[in-house]
Amino acid sequence: MALFEYFPNYIWNLSVAMALESGGKIGEIIDMCQPIRDAAKAGADAGTPQFLAQWVQMAERLIGLADEDDSRGRALSASDKLERAALYLLVAERMQEQGSPEKGSTYVRARSVFDRSTALGRINRRRVEIPLSRGTMAALYTAARGAERSPVVVYCNGLDSCKELLYWSGLPEALARRGVSTLCVDQPGSGEALRLQGLPVDPHSESWAAKAVDWLAARADIDASRIGMTGISLGGHFAPRAVAYEPRFAAGAVWGANHDWAQVQERRLKREGERPVPHYWAHVQWAFGAADNRDFMEKAREMTLEGHLHRIRVPFLVTHGANDRQISPEYAQRTYDQLVNAPKRELKFFTSREGGVEHVAADNMSFARDYIADWFAEQLGGVTR
Repeated sequence: MALFEYFPNYIWNLSVAMALESGGKIGEIIDMCQPIRDAAKAGADAGTPQFLAQWVQMAERLIGLADEDDSRGRALSASDKLERAALYLLVAERMQEQGSPEKGSTYVRARSVFDRSTALGRINRRRVEIPLSRGTMAALYTAARGAERSPVVVYCNGLDSCKELLYWSGLPEALARRGVSTLCVDQPGSGEALRLQGLPVDPHSESWAAKAVDWLAARADIDASRIGMTGISLGGHFAPRAVAYEPRFAAGAVWGANHDWAQVQERRLKREGERPVPHYWAHVQWAFGAADNRDFMEKAREMTLEGHLHRIRVPFLVTHGANDRQISPEYAQRTYDQLVNAPKRELKFFTSREGGVEHVAADNMSFARDYIADWFAEQLGGVTR
């Protein structure tokens, strides 16, 4: 199984795959991509304004159709269209360089459309805001089905995702079916925390993860003794780090390992491996609050799990795509090997036999999603049948 490669560069194809795996429709995506296929030939960075224009145009068309549904009392149909509109807006925004025209307004528009879809569709996700030592951490809470006091998983972003994309990965709904709630967070350096509050990445993820645990532990519908933690992509650093230093976590998992992201940056300077977003160095400087690339590389030195994983004393799962072009599978092996004190540890590579071989299973997220959901259900006392 392989990535759907419509464009001549990996970064644009990754965005298309993300949209398809998050609920986009192939016909709409082809309509958006055909007019800009030639623009992608100039490289990942050039042509991103044209990308935004086409995807925003489709989103606005869907919003108009949703308005017609809503005016006729067809709220569920309107919500379905608004879901895709918000998705297309967020994918388009993600492709733009910080400071570029329309990036900020596109993000705000997407957030508004997403919230409207939630309300019209009565979707099982509730926006909440968790106090941090500085600012707040916006999150989406998805409640487990049929449980009075359920286990819960804190689910965090990578470098360039947002809580809405976490929800669309399908993991919150997969967990809800298994009797496990989910809290998708826009931690510092991602989503709203970065875009609306200017909060940069905190490599010491336990600082904000502990605030999520505080918030969950105060809820009557949550069993505070059964809280898990997972993260996608760069969340492969944040989740293990948080579980290592926050003793209230009862289990952990990563959707894509990221054992030594500091080393990955050195390799990217040498043009080794693919990058996740256009305008990559500008993006990481923005996310880390760095003045320039030298400052960023200094800040990135803390983004390693070396010397920390022996602190994990709860069950932990490491998953990775066997053909990951961004983060080498060797990093998954290193994370697994250093979980020496975990009472149960597992390493799962997704291969061509099932699919999900690309970075965070961008080619097919279903196998990784179900595997992680089953793992947490088994470790935290949910159900798998």
